[in-house]
Amino acid sequence: MKNKLLIVILISCLFGHDGIAQAQNNSFTLGKKEFLLNGKPFIIRAAELHYPRIPKQYWEQRIQLCKAMGMNTVCIYLFWNIHEQKPDQYDFTGQNDVAEFVRLIQKNGMYCIVRPGPYVCAEWDMGGLPWWLLKKKDIHLRELSDSYFMERTKKFLDVAGKQLAPLQIQNGGNILMVQVENEYAAFGSDSAYMKTMRDNVRKAFDKVQLFRCDWGSNFNNYKLDDVAVSLNFGAGADIDKEFKVFQEVNPTAPLMCSEYWTGWYDRWGKPHETRSVDSFIGSLKDMMDRKISFSLYMAHGGTSFGQWGGANDAPFSPMTTSYDYNAPIGEQGNTTEKFFAIRNLLKNYLQEDEKLGEIPAAIPVIEIPTFELKESASLFANLPLAKKSENIQSMENFDQGWGRILYRTKLVASTTKQKMVIADLHDWATVFINGKAIGRLDRRKGENTIEIPALPKNSQLDILVEALGRVNYGNTILDRKGITEKVEVTNGSTTKDLKNWEVYNFPVDYAFQKNVKYQTGAINGPGWHKGTFNLTKVGDAFLDVSTWGIGMVWVNGHNLGRFWKIGPQQTLYVPGAWLLQGKNEIIILDVDKPISTKVTGLAKPILDKINIDGSLLNRKVGQKLDLSLETPVQSGTFTNDNGWKNVDFQKVSTGRYFCLEVLNSQKADDALTTLSELELIGADGKKIPVAKWKIVYADSEEVTSGNYTAEKVFDKQESTFWQTQSVGAKPVHPHQIIIDLGEVEAIKGLRYLHRFDNKPEGMIKDYKVFLKSVPFKL
Repeated sequence: MKNKLLIVILISCLFGHDGIAQAQNNSFTLGKKEFLLNGKPFIIRAAELHYPRIPKQYWEQRIQLCKAMGMNTVCIYLFWNIHEQKPDQYDFTGQNDVAEFVRLIQKNGMYCIVRPGPYVCAEWDMGGLPWWLLKKKDIHLRELSDSYFMERTKKFLDVAGKQLAPLQIQNGGNILMVQVENEYAAFGSDSAYMKTMRDNVRKAFDKVQLFRCDWGSNFNNYKLDDVAVSLNFGAGADIDKEFKVFQEVNPTAPLMCSEYWTGWYDRWGKPHETRSVDSFIGSLKDMMDRKISFSLYMAHGGTSFGQWGGANDAPFSPMTTSYDYNAPIGEQGNTTEKFFAIRNLLKNYLQEDEKLGEIPAAIPVIEIPTFELKESASLFANLPLAKKSENIQSMENFDQGWGRILYRTKLVASTTKQKMVIADLHDWATVFINGKAIGRLDRRKGENTIEIPALPKNSQLDILVEALGRVNYGNTILDRKGITEKVEVTNGSTTKDLKNWEVYNFPVDYAFQKNVKYQTGAINGPGWHKGTFNLTKVGDAFLDVSTWGIGMVWVNGHNLGRFWKIGPQQTLYVPGAWLLQGKNEIIILDVDKPISTKVTGLAKPILDKINIDGSLLNRKVGQKLDLSLETPVQSGTFTNDNGWKNVDFQKVSTGRYFCLEVLNSQKADDALTTLSELELIGADGKKIPVAKWKIVYADSEEVTSGNYTAEKVFDKQESTFWQTQSVGAKPVHPHQIIIDLGEVEAIKGLRYLHRFDNKPEGMIKDYKVFLKSVPFKL
């Protein structure tokens, strides 16, 4: 009897109730073409979840849904900027308690993969980097040469390690691997930088297996020893081709897709992104049949509450608040067709001692009855204390991280109309003169000039700027907000640089919004609107904010995030965990103007309704490109195969306006053109930066059946593409696209990538390239 009791005690010490081993000698290592968990082959089936995008009260339910879908691991990012919102002030409590999130994963019988960055992308503000780094004027992000950046990243990794290193599998926890940086090959190629990052992560996480992730097309851009290598690719990928080059370089390495994209993210003013079940389930099965590990990005996207949604560039495209991602588990934690398709597939690939988890109970959904916000407060009547500045400066220079900022100065008298030019507006502005709005400017559209009327003496100029999320991807992540350069007024003959500014900072903190002076009645112009609604029971809900302009919403002190009438998102998700039986408070800050101050509750979100604030197409009605008098600088024929194709021009050509004309497709009866990525090679042999690029013209774009607009050709995302119209009447060849490069460039070649999933439709055959210093005739 004593021996039996001793065995029971020993087993209890070695294993938790969830079946994950707790022994100190546990291990996760790289074997020959396979991962080894405690010495045995192990295939990772991971689900990506982001703890800041899920209310803490729902963490466990989302984890359980992932296990029920067939996952054995949860993959997480660490978001540096949510944990260190001010230098050296770290917060790992409450909603930020990532160690608790990892322990919940272990409690539910699952392993964990940690991706601590310090850069994470994730369609998150500045890719997870804290805004206060931008207070250093000469900062170089993600570069070894910047000692301040490297010092701050190391400090964060050390603090993160103290939180999570005790939960490594070697210490009895469930963390299998930790990532070094994130998709660095899409940003740079400095092996020394990555080696330093690797060493810093190793110091913070002393025992765990390290890995990195990149794309199949760029993973070899730098070298990094002593880490596992994984690849990222999306729905419908040809698995053998994705890993072909990788296996040639690393013939004995385990194979893993560390981000298998189940859907895609939405951007304000662009069509809702979806990916069908059929588009990805086949490739997922192919990975399982080949015993390839994977992580679903996203398994559940959730919500970018508050100010945390990021942006793409170029062109500048801020992210919606919903991060539904068209994922298998919806924004509210609801199961979808994709969820059950994955569950039905993976039940056939469970490993020793694994079983599908039970689907947890659904969180109830309620419809909040329509209510009206009856109190209001004008923004101009509730200005914070002003700061003085001779020259206009960015938001960060006034120690403001997010929100909106007001710049005020005086204008000299003028008897004629003038033009005002705002150099480098970030991101959306309303211009007022003597309290009256005279126009709006939108960075998404490249707008920077507005006409101002004749002025009396000492006219007051106010520029209210709304920050819409910092760029989270590529070389333009250094994205200061507000007005970053200057404001000029010109009458055609003289130009005046405006000086002597008063600056007002409006933070996103709930306390600030609550304490402005409300009164009963309407206001005319930007400001706050406050109301209450009563509930007899609580549950998750969606608020229809389609009648409002642009701004933010707080419910019971929780920032639900941004809204913008242009869509495609027209609702905001309200977790039931944040609601109260009885009276609930709501505050809406609208820096535009609502059509109605009423709000209606819905049981389902609206994520796919666009109120077009300008054509989605890059071709005006009646426009037709005339190339009859133009001479191409290059022409040729692409080969009929997949992957990147390189073209060396016969000679270096210069110009600002680049036109690619597609004469036909590889298939004779194929009227489509499809182009995923286009890179131009400068005279120095390097890729020309795309930050200033803008689509001037595209003869055809498909925006009905999906989001296939022309700017996809330089968005640095291989899984998105430009496609000519495929629904309805299909336009015939030739197809053209014109790009304004922003300045005259010397070009010696180009690189072209057909759609990444290798479908043959629209593959370019014969082409011509035109380059001019002046615009093409349209």
